[in-house]
Amino acid sequence: MKKDATRIKLSKEQKEEMASAIQRYFLQERDEEIGALASSLMLDFIIKELAPEFYNQGVSDSYQFMNERTEDLFSLQIYR
Repeated sequence: MKKDATRIKLSKEQKEEMASAIQRYFLQERDEEIGALASSLMLDFIIKELAPEFYNQGVSDSYQFMNERTEDLFSLQIYR
């Protein structure tokens, strides 16, 4: 079952800070000024198209970490 990729929700302040970071990136790295609308649209693209992959990687890493810790629990068993 495919889940809605727009489940990643950000506050208005978070979006504004991230859009500003995109503007700074373009200015510092590409010597290109982009406006608030362009940076906001870029952020929307990143959230929709790229962020789910980062999220899924985090879920996978968490699963692997917890699975390894669960295996460690077996080492605490006492045998008679």
